[in-house]
Amino acid sequence: MPAVAEMDWNSIAGIIMAILVGIGLPLALRKRKKAGPLKREELFQHLHAIDVKARLAEKGSPKEKIGLGRSSGQRSEGIIELEDKNIDSINVVSIASQYGVNYHLDYLVKTPNLVGNRSFRKTKLHRRKRPPFWGKVVDIEWKGDRSLAQSLNLDYRLEDRLLQLDPSALKQSILVIPEPKHAYARIRTLYTLPSHHLFEAIAIIARHMKSS
Repeated sequence: MPAVAEMDWNSIAGIIMAILVGIGLPLALRKRKKAGPLKREELFQHLHAIDVKARLAEKGSPKEKIGLGRSSGQRSEGIIELEDKNIDSINVVSIASQYGVNYHLDYLVKTPNLVGNRSFRKTKLHRRKRPPFWGKVVDIEWKGDRSLAQSLNLDYRLEDRLLQLDPSALKQSILVIPEPKHAYARIRTLYTLPSHHLFEAIAIIARHMKSS
């Protein structure tokens, strides 16, 4: 009997979860449809406010597909082209689930050097806080691709820019993702309106990626 009861409870839990997904996901998709374009417009206006030259690309740009699989729940809300020597453009990305919609920014860096024999790995920024968890960031370290991580770790100008950031400006780590199929790399952050220091830090990372 206990085994039968446990089986019944598992079935009920599965049904409840299916109902929650069935209700939550359509609501998230509806919210994304309305809010997604506004996120891109908001970022575009902010870039002009901090004197970054940018323009809105037409929907359907091939860059919208870089690194976004159909089955991942990710969707491009549009591309913002930049007049920057290191960062080619920014892809505003939404990820919808039954829990809601999260937004990310993929800073796209044109990197023809990714196409070749060497295999590039993802590289991630790790931060150390004192006290742990809720304290101030006192040190940073890049881990992942050996060559790129070493180059980033030795750049004290980059370290200085990142340590100067307000904690709210970088709620999640920075992730550098190579996309050799497209000859691009993505520098991914959570959606945030970048300060001068954050944008400069992203541009420094992009420069390292182009020359790696």
